[in-house]
Amino acid sequence: MSGRIVYTGNVIVDIGLVIDAVPEPGGDTVASASEITAGGGYNVMAAAVRDGASVCYAGQYGTGFFGSIVRGALAEGGFDVAQPGLVDVDSGYSVALVDASAERTFITHVGAEGRLGFEDLVRVRVDPADVVVVSGYGLAYPVNGAALARWLPGLPEAAAVVLDPSPLAGELPAPVLEAVLARTDVLSANAREARLLTPGLAKAYLGERAEALRGRLRPGGVAVVRDGGHGAWVADGQGVRLVPGFAVTAVDTTGAGDAHVGVFAAALTRGEGLDAAVRRANAAAAIAVTRRGPATAPERDETDRLLEGS
Repeated sequence: MSGRIVYTGNVIVDIGLVIDAVPEPGGDTVASASEITAGGGYNVMAAAVRDGASVCYAGQYGTGFFGSIVRGALAEGGFDVAQPGLVDVDSGYSVALVDASAERTFITHVGAEGRLGFEDLVRVRVDPADVVVVSGYGLAYPVNGAALARWLPGLPEAAAVVLDPSPLAGELPAPVLEAVLARTDVLSANAREARLLTPGLAKAYLGERAEALRGRLRPGGVAVVRDGGHGAWVADGQGVRLVPGFAVTAVDTTGAGDAHVGVFAAALTRGEGLDAAVRRANAAAAIAVTRRGPATAPERDETDRLLEGS
């Protein structure tokens, strides 16, 4: 392995609730299962580590009930942790509602992870062989977004930047988003996010949206648009193509995109080709959706077996 993953997103606490359906306004429903775990960016990093990558967490975290869960997960996760953490504010949390269709709906409260400043980022060493992963959740926070937009252009030219715009893609401040896109080597978005980022292409299929997004990236950049079980559309200098997915029965899609991004970035650190990296990420995401919970990315040998058997 020639490099590591530097993750600049947010680790928060996920409060997961399994329900039949999201209730109507003013209504109520009883969850059939619940779980409280570290989530958010933790899922991306855990996926990368399980696939064999070395990971540095560059984000911020807090002190308190939720902060203690985050700190424990960071200590046990096998990551290098760049920040000392904040002592005057707790970490944030997200309520994740998973309905009978396996779709998930989030409600998030922001904590210490929304206070990642430029002075925090400059203490993070980034080498030319590293892959820096940026999350749209971080760009949505005023402090983090401004700091990342200022910090990313100063990275080594050879360091790759992967941007996952997140479900907040349509709400990101335009100046911050465009500054980050200009330093992005790979944009990895799901279908909904790709549509939000290309509102002028109302009737375009996902491959066309991927190609349009590629034009907003750093010269030579690549756009990957994840299309659920169908696979992922890839747009690069060779054209547009679909890298097929894997047929599975989904029970919980929470964390599927995180698994895809983490494993894709891990493959890049090993020097794998673009299509091979996307196919590997497709396989990892397919395994992840067959399990309940947010951090369900597979171990490296599990992904290998699915790839070898396909």
